[in-house]
Amino acid sequence: MSLSKGVENTMTTQQFQPPSLIGATNATVNTNGVNPFLDRYTAARAAGPIMAYEYKAMKPKKQLKEIVKVLKPEKKTFLKIPYGFKYNYKDRCVICGTQKFWTADDTRRPPLPLHKVRKGYPMRGTYCEKHAAIHMQYEMLEQQILAEEHGLSFSAYIPSAKSLNPVNLVKSGPLTTLRQEDINSLASLGWSIAPPQNASASPEEQLYSLMIQQSAMSERVKSLLTKGVEVPVEPMESEA
Repeated sequence: MSLSKGVENTMTTQQFQPPSLIGATNATVNTNGVNPFLDRYTAARAAGPIMAYEYKAMKPKKQLKEIVKVLKPEKKTFLKIPYGFKYNYKDRCVICGTQKFWTADDTRRPPLPLHKVRKGYPMRGTYCEKHAAIHMQYEMLEQQILAEEHGLSFSAYIPSAKSLNPVNLVKSGPLTTLRQEDINSLASLGWSIAPPQNASASPEEQLYSLMIQQSAMSERVKSLLTKGVEVPVEPMESEA
C-alpha cells in the first residue's frame, strides 16, 4: 500500500506544472480558465488562456479608457507606493510576467509595449498570448472609434484561440471545384486539366468544356511566348 501511494504521489507531482511567472502565486494564476473569485480588472490582467475582454462600459470612448487601464504594465510597490515596472524583462509579459518568446515570422506577434500603452517609451518586455489578443482588441476599438467619427462602418474584433492559430487559417480540405483563373494559372505552369467525362452531357455542356480547355491552352501558349522559345534556324545554302 505504501508503494502504491508513493507512485500516486509521484504521478501527481509530475503532472503539476507551475507557470513561468515572476512573483506570481497560485491565488492569481488559474491555468484552466478564469478564476471566478477575481474581479473583471484583475482577471483580465492575470495570466491565463486567450479570451476576449468584456467591457463594463457601453460607450466606445469609455471602453477605450477601460482597456488601456488593463494593458498598463504592472508596477512595483513599496509601502503601497508604485515605482518602476515589475516585469520589464526580455521575453516577459509586462502585465502578468508570463515568459513568452515570439518568433519573427509569428503572425500573432504584438508590437513593443509602451509604458503608457498609447504613448511613451518602449519597454524591454513583451505581451503574452492572452494580452497580445487584448492589445489587438484595443487596436480594433481605436479603429472603430476613428471609423465612427468619419461616418464609416467597422466590424468589431473578438479574439479567440481558433482565430489566432495560424494552423487553422492555413488548413483546408481537398479542392472539388476550380475557377477559370485557377485553371489558367495551372495550365500556364504546364499542367493538363480536363473536365470530367460525362457521356450524357448535352452539346452545350460539351461546348463549354471545350472552351475551358481552349482558354487554358491559350494561357499556356502565352506563358511559353513570354518566357521565350528558341526557334531553330536552318543555315542558308550558299550559291555554287
